[in-house]
Amino acid sequence: MKRTILTLFSLVAVFAACTEDHITTPDDSADTTGTGHGNIDTTTVVDLSDYDRTVNILFSTGGAATVSGDGNGVSARISGNGVTITNTSGSKVAYRLSGSTSDGFLKIYSSSGQAVVLDNVSITHPTGAAINIQGPQDAPGKGKVTKVLLLGTNTLADGATYSNTPALEDEKAALFAEGGLVFAGTGSLSVTATGKSGIISDTYVHVSDSPTITVRSSSGHGIRGKNYVFVSGGTLDLNVSADMMKGMGSDTLVRFDGGRTSISVSGHAGYDSETSSYTGTAGVRAGVQFVMNGGNLTIVNSGRGGKGIVCPGTGTFAGGTATVTTTGANYPNSTDTIAAKAIRFEGNLVFSGATVIAKCTNNEAIESKGTITISDGTIYAYSPSDDAINSKGDFTITGGRLYAHSAGNDGIDANGDCYIRGGLVYAITTKGNPEVAIDANTEQRKKLYIEGGTIIAVGGLERGSQMTQTCYQASSWSKNAWYAMTVGSETYAFKTPDRGNSLILSGSTQPTLLSNPTIEGGTEIFEGMLKLNAEVSGGSSVNLSQYNGNGGGPGPWKQ
Repeated sequence: MKRTILTLFSLVAVFAACTEDHITTPDDSADTTGTGHGNIDTTTVVDLSDYDRTVNILFSTGGAATVSGDGNGVSARISGNGVTITNTSGSKVAYRLSGSTSDGFLKIYSSSGQAVVLDNVSITHPTGAAINIQGPQDAPGKGKVTKVLLLGTNTLADGATYSNTPALEDEKAALFAEGGLVFAGTGSLSVTATGKSGIISDTYVHVSDSPTITVRSSSGHGIRGKNYVFVSGGTLDLNVSADMMKGMGSDTLVRFDGGRTSISVSGHAGYDSETSSYTGTAGVRAGVQFVMNGGNLTIVNSGRGGKGIVCPGTGTFAGGTATVTTTGANYPNSTDTIAAKAIRFEGNLVFSGATVIAKCTNNEAIESKGTITISDGTIYAYSPSDDAINSKGDFTITGGRLYAHSAGNDGIDANGDCYIRGGLVYAITTKGNPEVAIDANTEQRKKLYIEGGTIIAVGGLERGSQMTQTCYQASSWSKNAWYAMTVGSETYAFKTPDRGNSLILSGSTQPTLLSNPTIEGGTEIFEGMLKLNAEVSGGSSVNLSQYNGNGGGPGPWKQ
């Protein structure tokens, strides 16, 4: 048995950008989430020289696996291409996997953290997990952090049926760990799950650096970390076709700070016998909090009763870009209806800097059962069948840019008070009376307050609105046409929808409006429905008259 001595990297290499032998990992002692969940610190740099030794595992297509570097408290039990490692040495070990097998696995029992280096390895286990990382055998559930370093091209697959799992152990995924999982490197990993989920940690999952990870699951979740899932780098492509399952999920926090994540879900809602309830699918489900600070997230859910992003708690979109599309029908059953929605939160929802595009075919595009606050960022919400964006509580806009377009209900719908104090708002309903572009719950003595901002509204405002900033109504307007509105020194070129009633404008000064101008250049936002800083010439002037606030809406207050 031989012991592999790791070469220490130079000091320059340690502090350089991550190479194939460096891993950026969370530091469990620090909490940088601002939420009390996750204890995430992305500044700690760990390389393989931090490990005491390396054990090399070579899988074979025509024979048995071979193991070198074990001994001295690290024992290997080999049965064909099934390798079981027990580490009682107390030392941190790096396991380097290579070769290929269609009937093998790696299982680790250890009380210490470890690194698993996937170096052009392919493992299929027909009756269980391809990689299963446990804690010590005498203390199940006590697993430590595993850093997974991806080099080259790697594949893992489980079997359709799991068998021979010890009674006190979990084996929940093709790649499963009791402790945390941190992915890094520059290689790729493709996981195929036909028996259970793709990647699961009973603690957390962190994707950092620049690996490419693909998960295809026809039986379980794509990626799940019980305490949190954190994406700070890399490229993720998750495809989940199983009913009731999630592309990515956690009991507490899901957070994006970077990377590119694409999630496709096609499974339907169904009855969960474990919880004795009906449940739907989701692209991302966070149990307590969802946070997006950066990166690019794309979600498509086509399943009945499926959602894009769902959270029983709160949500913050502070940076990055999220594009969420749901096309499935609502899921009916005898006692309840599971609605297919793009973005849904039970708690408060905050937009403070991200670009968010939400489209839902059969329900609200964005919904909060708490309050919605928009202070920055660009939000596009579209629904042909229900509200574009809805809050059960107050809805407050102080900045940012919001496009809310509904063909089936209100554009913006606040079941509490609605305050517009700043920002750019383009709200549309093409449904017609009694639906309005911007609605507040006057039936419960709530109001729409226009106190600032730049507003374009097709379809009217809630009756009885209180306006400290004057609104104006166009004497006439054309559908599916371009207009240019100037407020002070700013000009906004916008396109009207193909249907709708009334065109209402408001700004810090009285707007001017041109119909059918020539528009050149500019920056497109709202899926091309509005241009900023465009060159505008020609066109015909449109007469604007002061809007009295009595058009549309169900008001006045009911006595």
